[in-house]
Amino acid sequence: MANPALAKVPGVLPVNDYTATPAARRDRTEADRQLRVSALAGWLRRPEIGAIIGLAALLVFLAAVAGNVVYNPLGIKNNLSIIAQLGIIATGACLLMIAGEFDLSIGSMIGFAGMSMAMMLKWGLPFGLGPATPLTAFTLTLALTLFIGWIIGNIVVRSGLSSFIVTLSFLFILRGATEVCFREFNDGSTQISGLPDFKQTDGFADLLGGETFTWLFDFLYWLGWNVNRNGDQWVGGLDARVAWWIAISIVAYIVLARTQLGNWIYATGGNRESALANGVPVRKVKIGLFMFTAFCATVFAACQVFDTNTADAAKGNLKELEAIAAAVVGGAILTGGFGTVVGVVFGAMIFGLVQNAVFYIPWIDGSYYRVFLGTVLLVAAFSNENIRKRITGGI
Repeated sequence: MANPALAKVPGVLPVNDYTATPAARRDRTEADRQLRVSALAGWLRRPEIGAIIGLAALLVFLAAVAGNVVYNPLGIKNNLSIIAQLGIIATGACLLMIAGEFDLSIGSMIGFAGMSMAMMLKWGLPFGLGPATPLTAFTLTLALTLFIGWIIGNIVVRSGLSSFIVTLSFLFILRGATEVCFREFNDGSTQISGLPDFKQTDGFADLLGGETFTWLFDFLYWLGWNVNRNGDQWVGGLDARVAWWIAISIVAYIVLARTQLGNWIYATGGNRESALANGVPVRKVKIGLFMFTAFCATVFAACQVFDTNTADAAKGNLKELEAIAAAVVGGAILTGGFGTVVGVVFGAMIFGLVQNAVFYIPWIDGSYYRVFLGTVLLVAAFSNENIRKRITGGI
């Protein structure tokens, strides 16, 4: 039953108790979400709360069983490298999921983009336009992948087909096209190796494949912590992909939480018909988000190519599933309208730490990573739906 005391509080709408009868609970309205709650209750209702608690427990566990390996300078660099890779594509996947869609072609897009850049860097620009620089290779590849993202988005919004089917189709199309192009232009091989180390001579390549936060590790060396057995500086800095992950996450957070576009994204995923009725450009929002996932996949691929000076048709395999899993663990749900960028950050950190750390623990088989991923994903899906119902009153 409704709590009569709440009706006397200015600015607070009456709301049915969670213990009310089913008939009473059906009387809830969307405005019931505005009920004032304590700070603790508010935090417990946040989409990312499960990921925060899970990450805290994981950090404590790793400190107990492998702290000397996981938390030394090299361990931190390796962990953040994996976390950043996953975080870049998971951010794009999360925003798309909040809008009620998801993209299974992210992993194939990574392989396709890496192939495109590597082929231009090795054999030059198309149509005999001369040698390619890292900037031109990246720019042309980005234009191509954004166009593919635009095509995917248009097919989804104009045909009414499920994004699952459309992006699954492009998963196969892009992966097959990547392998065909590699074999056609690379003497039958699906790998390109031995590219020049562009990050040593080109500033743009260094921005994608070099190191960042070197000042921090110089400072840690000065403090006497970042020192190897010979007394030299152990780690020079973090991989550049960490800076890209931070930048993309900050921009995505600002857009989602502080702009009208963010409201449109939530509205599109929450109730498409209501969003259309209120003038939200639903089609443009969804198409733009498919292009954003393509952008994230291209950045992921560029960081790999300029870091390792190689490309492989198999790159990005199953990364789309890991990105979706990280978004779900971070609080997103497949039905849309729910999730945060902060949650994705914690979700990526959980999976990145486990993926790297299991190999440091001798009594744990590395394949348990996938067991962990599936278990956490299932638990998170139940938890997210429960939190969503508590926030909306079952609406």
